[in-house]
Amino acid sequence: MKSKYILPLFLLVQILFLKVIAYFPDWVESYYSNGLYLIISKISRITFGFFPFSVGDCLYGILIFFIIKWLWKQRKKWKLHWENNLLTVISFLSVLYFVFHLLWGFNYYREPLFEKMNINRDYSDTDLLDFTKKLIVKTNTIQHQITTNDGLKVVFPYSQETVFNMNLNGYENLAQEHSFFFYKNRSTKKSLISLPLTYMGFSGYLNPFTNEAQVNDLMPMYNFPIVTAHEMAHQLGYGSESECNFIGFLATVKNPNLYFQYSGYSFALRYCLGNWQMRDKNTYKALLKTIHPGVLKNYQESEDFWMRYQSPIDNAFHAFYDQFLKANQQTDGMDSYSKFLNLLINYEKKELLSS
Repeated sequence: MKSKYILPLFLLVQILFLKVIAYFPDWVESYYSNGLYLIISKISRITFGFFPFSVGDCLYGILIFFIIKWLWKQRKKWKLHWENNLLTVISFLSVLYFVFHLLWGFNYYREPLFEKMNINRDYSDTDLLDFTKKLIVKTNTIQHQITTNDGLKVVFPYSQETVFNMNLNGYENLAQEHSFFFYKNRSTKKSLISLPLTYMGFSGYLNPFTNEAQVNDLMPMYNFPIVTAHEMAHQLGYGSESECNFIGFLATVKNPNLYFQYSGYSFALRYCLGNWQMRDKNTYKALLKTIHPGVLKNYQESEDFWMRYQSPIDNAFHAFYDQFLKANQQTDGMDSYSKFLNLLINYEKKELLSS
């Protein structure tokens, strides 16, 4: 066999292997997520966490530069050497695919948190309504404690770097209850491509090659702790967006700081309200009347921010990421973000908001 066919065939082997490994989440959980990945992620976060800037964003920039350079060189020779060029592209993708899964991507196939934490998947409208009302009480209470005025929005007093450090407190408290959420070796960064991220409609992302948690530094600050905590959950090896929303929520509400708790509770409440807006408009309107105007002002602040940057780019990248998630064990695609309510509501029945 000619060597130029080896890597393209290896890509096919990888795809078939992933189809098989999807049936063995226990194996992935034991040997990768709680084995090899712990070593890889520790080395990555120690190495790249040392740098005050996003190394991953720089590497992406360099990679894009060389891809464009290669395409430019091949522009006149593409028809003549189309087969070799196509094999080169597939070979590159094959290597990238392998490195992605080795460094982080196998976590998509690990045991679901529902099973790991023995949490039910289903909930009723009554469960959702009770939970939403509890969240409203919690969010309203914290908003008033911070502002002493129901009509004032919460203004975050901390710098973004301070938030990165303070997020560790929430994870430390969370790990005391669930040891598998133990977080060490911080590597959270303000993304160098925050403006493009905003146009794409993303608050942050995990770079799977450097294990840096990238956070959009342009978004409203009251969202900053929950977004950072979400990306830190990805660093722990959780691929599901709903699971990372769940973990991020727990890490913020278990933080001793009220501003962090507000970030978590207002985040979950907004998802509940969105759910009711689709389910029952009358219930949604009735719930809105019980929320402090200051909380609603924070929601409006977020909505105004994202509306300023809305564009066809946003829709295109969301469509792409929707398909990416569906190809990686998240059949609900972008809708999987809101599925964390299944986890939260059933987890709460045991312990969360009872205090």
